[in-house]
Amino acid sequence: MARKLRVEYPGAIYHVMNRGDRREPIFKDDADRKRFLETLAEACVKTEWQVHAYCLMPNHFHMVVETPQANLVAGMKWFLGTFTSRFNRRHRLFGHLFSGRYKSLVVDGSGDGYLRTVCDYVHLNPVRAKLLTPEQSLGDYRWSSYREYLQTPGKRPGWLRVDRLLGELGIGRDDAAGRRRFAEAMEERRGRDEPGEWKSVRRGWFLGAAELKEQLLEQMGTEMGPHHGGAEKRESDDQKAERIVTSELRKRHWTEQDLWQRRKTDATKVKLALRLRRETVMTLDWIAERLHMGCRDTLANCFKATAIDNSRD
Repeated sequence: MARKLRVEYPGAIYHVMNRGDRREPIFKDDADRKRFLETLAEACVKTEWQVHAYCLMPNHFHMVVETPQANLVAGMKWFLGTFTSRFNRRHRLFGHLFSGRYKSLVVDGSGDGYLRTVCDYVHLNPVRAKLLTPEQSLGDYRWSSYREYLQTPGKRPGWLRVDRLLGELGIGRDDAAGRRRFAEAMEERRGRDEPGEWKSVRRGWFLGAAELKEQLLEQMGTEMGPHHGGAEKRESDDQKAERIVTSELRKRHWTEQDLWQRRKTDATKVKLALRLRRETVMTLDWIAERLHMGCRDTLANCFKATAIDNSRD
């Protein structure tokens, strides 16, 4: 069976979820959870993503992310690959951390309650998993954006956007009174969390108004059907990187032989490597091999020499 293709367009909102390989834990301790959020922060800077909600569970994660650019696939490839590399390096492991493809649900962000539905689903995950006792509040779970919604704006990460969810709750101001109203609304929502009510979040590829769904299908040139997964012609990550390399070589009247013959730390090659690092999600290993710059350590040292932080990979 062919894989369903991802639906991507500027301004899209997604509920994204992925589990550990064989449903095993994806975090061994709080340091791993902090590193996951640090990596997510880097991904947001790189891709301009805005996160509306997240929750880190023992063997999976949820997040609701908005993509001002049509770059969910490229961003998730970098994000999951980078966190896996960091996890394995820290624990002296190798191989897959996550199980297969991540799930992504396109969410209608029109303000008609669909964003609230998925954010509620994410924030109530610890309740459904019985990680909170009935006596505990939602804020007692440390690894969810719910706690950060209750913080003042200056204490929240810059990549977490709260205004749209608050707006769907009818909360116009992000002040102390607004945050109290949010907490009250969520505790009330917790009290009527019914099994089976989340089917629309767990299944399918889209949650929203039929008009938007039809519009997306029309834009993608695809007829609506029960097995639709969305389709969009787009440049692959490798193709984009190769296009940049080809363009730079042509601009300098270089051949592939010239690229190969120049020393590994050649200043022009370093500039090209920096552009690839800045504009694509290609790894240090890929860039070093493609530009004939030795190994990733050589490339990392070149970046350090030019005061570039290469800790992202």
